Amino acid sequence: MKTKILILLSAFALVCTVDAQAQKLKKFGGLTEKKIGPKTIKVPYTDIVSYMGYAAPGNEDEVKDGKKFYYIYVWVPAVAPELGVRMMSPVGKTKIKGATASAAYTENAGSEEYFDTYITLERSDIISKDKISDEAVKNANWTTLERNDDSSEMPKQPSGSSYNSLLRYKSEAGDPLKALTVGLYRIGFTTYKTGEVKGTFLAQVAAPIKLPGVVMAKTIEDLKKGL
Repeated sequence: MKTKILILLSAFALVCTVDAQAQKLKKFGGLTEKKIGPKTIKVPYTDIVSYMGYAAPGNEDEVKDGKKFYYIYVWVPAVAPELGVRMMSPVGKTKIKGATASAAYTENAGSEEYFDTYITLERSDIISKDKISDEAVKNANWTTLERNDDSSEMPKQPSGSSYNSLLRYKSEAGDPLKALTVGLYRIGFTTYKTGEVKGTFLAQVAAPIKLPGVVMAKTIEDLKKGL
């Protein structure tokens, strides 16, 4: 009898552990902080654009420093004081209202595969949407503004490790290369360790002010369709 009880308790503990590790996104707070009672919180971003995709070996966009990089292109139509980017893998059962779901994600939405996310925020020298093309993007000058590997603010992955990513970047006055101007940006993502990138992911770009017309897409062709 004791053995049966122990087995039942072990099974219950396992279910609770799995549930506890299920990814649940908190509000996406920016750099501005506000004190509420004894707590200090990050004021949530007011504008968030979400994209759900699926990364698979063989369709990476570039191999850089020995790592396979994938890019999500973002058109930012107005000057922003600050941008936040976060990525979570896998998407699992997380529901995001208004998220753009790529065809690759839809085909693989039930996949349990995930990867240790590593993200970068880069800005190009393309400042007119009329100038966007595959050739222009290939020859553009890209400036890395910020990067992140592991963030304790993000949900833990099914393994129990805090390997999801989050970054925030504030425009630097007086440095044109570091300013958040109107233009074409991209989120670069890969894994921290050299290896394959495979699994579903959710990527979000956020700002503390409304930026009507922000478009996110995996390819330049899809981006231009949304402009």
